[in-house]
Amino acid sequence: MTVKLSSRTEGDTTVVVLEGEINSTTSGGLQAQLLPFVGEGSRLLIDLSGVSYVSSAGLRTLLIVHRRAQQLRTGVILVGLSEEVRFVMSATGFLDFFEIEDDLDAARERTGR
Repeated sequence: MTVKLSSRTEGDTTVVVLEGEINSTTSGGLQAQLLPFVGEGSRLLIDLSGVSYVSSAGLRTLLIVHRRAQQLRTGVILVGLSEEVRFVMSATGFLDFFEIEDDLDAARERTGR
């Protein structure tokens, strides 16, 4: 299984849409693809509505993205978490690291776009 990534820029916000599973096989490549989107002064919205599974390796990837955003004083908003992904992130305490929105419209509203 792979993770498909597509992106677009909306003003000073980058929207990254992911589809597939984030696991030990896909997380390394995903991390390399995601980190360049974390930029100084811009927000990153990661749409996970197409992600059916996140392993501990996937959580680590998201944590690395979060830490990079903190270093650059910018933010990451996770959007569209499935019940399973939300449960895993909640049980491991990862929900506390991110801003979470149900959909892209709510996330855009939060970023002022």
